[in-house]
Amino acid sequence: MAHFYAACTLGLEDVLADELQTLRARHVQPRRGGVEFQGDVSLGYLACLWLRSAVRVQEELVRGPARDRDELYRLASSIDWSLFIDAGGTIAVDGAVRDSFANDTRFPVLVVKDAICDQFRHFDGKRPDVDKDRPDLPIKLVLRRDEAILYRDYGGAPLHKRGYREVQPKSPLNEALAAGLVLLSGWDRRSALCDPMCGSATLLIEAAFLAMDRAPGLGRSFAFERWRDTDQQTWQAMYDDAEQCAMQGSERCPPLAGNDAHPGAIAIAKKAIRAAGLVDRVTLHEGNAREFEPPFAPKMVLTNPPYGERLQPDEDSLVASWQALGNFLHQHCGGAMAHVLCGDSALTRHLGLKASRKFAVNNGPIRCRWLRYAIG
Repeated sequence: MAHFYAACTLGLEDVLADELQTLRARHVQPRRGGVEFQGDVSLGYLACLWLRSAVRVQEELVRGPARDRDELYRLASSIDWSLFIDAGGTIAVDGAVRDSFANDTRFPVLVVKDAICDQFRHFDGKRPDVDKDRPDLPIKLVLRRDEAILYRDYGGAPLHKRGYREVQPKSPLNEALAAGLVLLSGWDRRSALCDPMCGSATLLIEAAFLAMDRAPGLGRSFAFERWRDTDQQTWQAMYDDAEQCAMQGSERCPPLAGNDAHPGAIAIAKKAIRAAGLVDRVTLHEGNAREFEPPFAPKMVLTNPPYGERLQPDEDSLVASWQALGNFLHQHCGGAMAHVLCGDSALTRHLGLKASRKFAVNNGPIRCRWLRYAIG
């Protein structure tokens, strides 16, 4: 039984726990910023392929006392690293340190790297290289007080990097966060959905993937695919099954539409939608939200309007944006449910609506609320 930790955005822990329950993970325990769970090693493959709200999936390799450099070195040396890669492979060690013998991550990370390389050099006469961009074996060190935990990261690149968004927008909504917000909304995956301030269309794309039962990990690679102990036959069967699910669900996507006032955002959205294979599934419009008339009567509205922290427009522009959003909701969304992400509660009064529920969630460093509105 392997012990795992899946990391997520603050506020999505329960959403991620529900996803893991669906994958039949055992002993699922939400923690701040992630979820602990157990299962066989192949559950790590499945989690990388199917989890929508997670940004990392890590397997715990060892934990033990690390009160100084020597204890940490011995702990790292207790693992047989040749089970995972050979001496010609590459590694990278990332660290998180709190209240320990080390003042920052640099020294303990170097200790772990030295322990791994010394072990390979002792048995093979050569050591693995360090590759910070695409290591064969990404390793995470967590050092808290007198205890250290070493994990191996199954994904390598963060799981929110689905592969459909090459250009980084000025104010990005993380794909895993977007998917988590869609799940948090309780959308039934069948009702018509729109985003009147869609930006790069991340909410719309993640909603489409959810409705079509498309695994978010399809179309990208993972670090575990390069490990010596990976059951390649099991992994291939999982991937084939996910492809079959996506094919069967390709016609189940309900009407989806987006709008944005910025031509640059629409250009990025079109490119992402094309890369995601959703050209015939998502309709886009360029213009002010106040003037947006969706091509259908939306039953669900999901949107992430500007709230100043990143784009930093002037206050009048912010107020006008929220007034336009409120006008759109009142004029075109009668009987619908709306969810709005906001990092500045003072702006919400410009909607002219009262939230029926508020979910605390972070968008990067910004503390936000995912606000639910029933449109009369």
